[in-house]
Amino acid sequence: MKSAEGATFEIYLAWSDITLTVGPTQNALQILIEAGVPVEPGCQTGGCGTCVTEYVEGDVIHKDACLNDTDRQRSFCPCVSRAKSRIVLAF
Repeated sequence: MKSAEGATFEIYLAWSDITLTVGPTQNALQILIEAGVPVEPGCQTGGCGTCVTEYVEGDVIHKDACLNDTDRQRSFCPCVSRAKSRIVLAF
């Protein structure tokens, strides 16, 4: 697994002990919805903040336009953001 923007990365659901894989052409929002994680899709362009999801750990590549630097320390927009390796969520 390459650690670069646009590469495959993992989302680990800590409480469920499930690892999800997000491929280079997929977005994290769709993978989370398919796994049953309660995330609301909004504009799906990173502008509205409807899908903002808190993370516990991870090196997120933020591509949204709605979060400020403080919010980005613990939240990301799965519709457009990616990770350098893996993101851990408390689900």
